[in-house]
Amino acid sequence: MRTIVNFNAKWAFTKQAKEVPSVLPTDWNFVNLPHSWNNIDGQDGDNDYYRGTCYYAKAFGKADLPEAKRYFLEIRGANSSADVYLNGKNLAHHDGGYSTWRVDMTDAMAASNLLVVAVDNSANETVYPQMADFTFYGGLYRDVNIICVEESHFDLSYYGAPGIAVTPAIEGKDAKVAIETWITGRKEGQSVRFGIYKPCGCKVAETESAEPRAELAIENVHLWHGRKDPYLYTAKAELVENGEVIDSVTARFGCRTFQIDPENGFILNGEEYPLRGVSRHQDRWGFGNALLPEHHREDMELINEIGCTTIRLAHYQHDQYFYDLCDEYGMVIWAEIPYISKHMPTARENTVTQMKELVAQNYNHPSIVVWGLSNEISIGGSDDDLLENHRILNDICHEMDKTRLTTIAAVSMCKMDDPYLKIPDVVSYNHYFGWYGGDTTMNGPWFDKFHATHPNIPIGCSEYGCEALNWHTSNPMQGDYTEEYQAYYHEELIKQLYTRKYMWATHVWNMFDFGADARNEGGENGQNHKGLVTFDRKYKKDSFYAYKAWLSDDPFVHLCGKRYVDRVEDVTRVTVYSNLPEVELFANGVSLGKKAAADHFFYFDVPNAGTTKLEAVAGECRDESVINKVDTFNESYRLREKGAILNWFDIEAPEGYFSLNDKMSDVMGTVRGKLLFASLMGKMLGGKKNKEGKEEPKKVMGFDMTPDMMAMMGGFTVLRLITLAGGMMDAKFTKEDLLALNAQLNQIKKPKK
Repeated sequence: MRTIVNFNAKWAFTKQAKEVPSVLPTDWNFVNLPHSWNNIDGQDGDNDYYRGTCYYAKAFGKADLPEAKRYFLEIRGANSSADVYLNGKNLAHHDGGYSTWRVDMTDAMAASNLLVVAVDNSANETVYPQMADFTFYGGLYRDVNIICVEESHFDLSYYGAPGIAVTPAIEGKDAKVAIETWITGRKEGQSVRFGIYKPCGCKVAETESAEPRAELAIENVHLWHGRKDPYLYTAKAELVENGEVIDSVTARFGCRTFQIDPENGFILNGEEYPLRGVSRHQDRWGFGNALLPEHHREDMELINEIGCTTIRLAHYQHDQYFYDLCDEYGMVIWAEIPYISKHMPTARENTVTQMKELVAQNYNHPSIVVWGLSNEISIGGSDDDLLENHRILNDICHEMDKTRLTTIAAVSMCKMDDPYLKIPDVVSYNHYFGWYGGDTTMNGPWFDKFHATHPNIPIGCSEYGCEALNWHTSNPMQGDYTEEYQAYYHEELIKQLYTRKYMWATHVWNMFDFGADARNEGGENGQNHKGLVTFDRKYKKDSFYAYKAWLSDDPFVHLCGKRYVDRVEDVTRVTVYSNLPEVELFANGVSLGKKAAADHFFYFDVPNAGTTKLEAVAGECRDESVINKVDTFNESYRLREKGAILNWFDIEAPEGYFSLNDKMSDVMGTVRGKLLFASLMGKMLGGKKNKEGKEEPKKVMGFDMTPDMMAMMGGFTVLRLITLAGGMMDAKFTKEDLLALNAQLNQIKKPKK
């Protein structure tokens, strides 16, 4: 019978080795898996984390393993490329850091063995991802196992797949379930015993066949119905020889139907089921992407608390354990490969391999409804090679899986008539109106225009969000990184997106802050802070509760601004979120009245004198906070750049004239502002010359920093944008440069409103 031996413990590890060792080194560090060598330097900013080849080595005896005929090494994730050596022999190479792959070690095994895995996350123009706004953590960062099987066994070599595929089809109140298996080393006379079981272990149906496939029936089928009822059956296949079971595989599955309608959105089992949720990255503070099961479960619990019905698992294949949790919790999932940001003609083969791995390994998960072909890949426009690559991937998905749809995440600059939008079955867009550029009011109307232009293409929002740290203000402004502006932004986006029934799915970017070592911004370098929850999962930002108010059925009340205690105004605005219809607010025990709010957002004007204890009451739910009257603004609440050469308070800003503290879009809205920035843009956008002698645009996190990109980010102040861009590309500005620019801006009058 099949035996799986976990191989996570005590690997020797080094960054320094130049070649594969012949004996287990005694001077390497010893680590347990999962492990990443970028868990610290991949999260501290400056885009200087180590990218190269590192080595993992482990000695073992064959006698220490269960007796078997074949031994497969199973690697659940090695980022980004890896080679496996056993006793000095190179057994396999794999490109792609997010999928499961296996290596047959049997013929190279001896009584005593040295296993070495060389893992490489260095730049490589043939492997995705290479350009993206997140850290490419290197390491053996998921489980490693040895699978011990007989000569005849359910296949272990096909794209890391489980060797069993389950396809339910609903017919009235019943279901027909096709179960297909693949067998390696099959012998005459062997048969396969198929069974379907309820969660309690009770058998629903069984048959035995000489063929590796069968169709079984479930009468009065219990449907998998998302969060409302995530019911899971288990399919089991046993390989039988002379009446004895010699191998066995199982797969949980759910029976459900779905469709995506351009007018009515997502429909599950014939019922409208709005997909409203978040995106998720697989890392956290101090661990990188080397997550433990308890980390995955905590993430799911937090997402579940909000009331989400969907998760976009970006921008790559996630751990199988997390897909299992999605099945169990009833989340509807968008799963995708890391074909992201920059189309590389040299890497088409890798997109094909990663897509086949994604589909083959995750086919049985009922939670998954769409396969994502790419993310923001058309940011530089579509060409014939990019379009052909997408058609190939789209065809692969439909050939391998007749039951699911395909999608893409396009970016704002992708025009509505781009032919690339017509390749997948459904489309979503990443928009940041109200953060990088434009304002919050632009989001809903943009989707209305797309829907009117393409009434037969289901449209969703795959990314939207803004950054927030522990900065605070009573006058939140776009680009200020305050928790209050993030809360305002999400209030506005919720009201616009959630009330448009035709939107097939909406995904907040992001559920959690995540590592992006190229970022030096917001006062805490090395992270993208758009999360509703902090990187360490210890603090739920106010915006977390805005979504909980709309999506969760569990009664609650939340007082916003708990970290914003000291306030200067005599009357201050206090926001309360609740999913109950009425909230009453008390200040030092005195009621300030009751309010009703159909949008779940309750606003109170609170007298601010001395120390005031606030208590919000909604039904049986209560929440408390404290505010304190101060004469001058508490500067610890104001953004200070970490390592910045110039902060906002160093800037002279005369009344009625521009300064570095004004929005780039406002400055560029004047003739003198455009002229001033013509030369500056040249310095910022000009890059190195290519072989043809033409100057290539500079890049920010892999994106060409074109005028269009700059315009999209016009919602930032001039100082913020220059600091952000300068920190991510080779366009450094001194304090003297910035003060000189500010002096020039001080000469330009602001237009009269």
